[in-house]
Amino acid sequence: MANYIALIRKEAESDFGVDFPDFPGCITAGSTVDEAKDMAVEALTLHIEGMVEDGDDIPAPSDLEAVMSDRDNRDTVAFLVSTPEEDKTVRVNLTFRQSTLAAIDRNAARRGKSRSAYLAEVGA
Repeated sequence: MANYIALIRKEAESDFGVDFPDFPGCITAGSTVDEAKDMAVEALTLHIEGMVEDGDDIPAPSDLEAVMSDRDNRDTVAFLVSTPEEDKTVRVNLTFRQSTLAAIDRNAARRGKSRSAYLAEVGA
């Protein structure tokens, strides 16, 4: 799990805006500080998921001192947003009775899923 710096910015008569120095274009906002922080977690998670799907490299977290030394960031409040653990797909070899496997396949077919997708759904 990595922790990325998020910056809260507040202009008069605006919501609390949040951006991420390591992820240009990943922004969100909230009407309260707590809402903005909650939205930041969601925004960063979705942004990283999109990057992974696109095959993009995920940057290493920046150093707080380096981020705050940027003149544009001096009037912001920094906080950390944790990214979710990477959940890799793993291939496994399982043994079932033939009748059990047939029942799994029937249930998967009824739901329009593959055997693997069905078992993953049942196990979740």
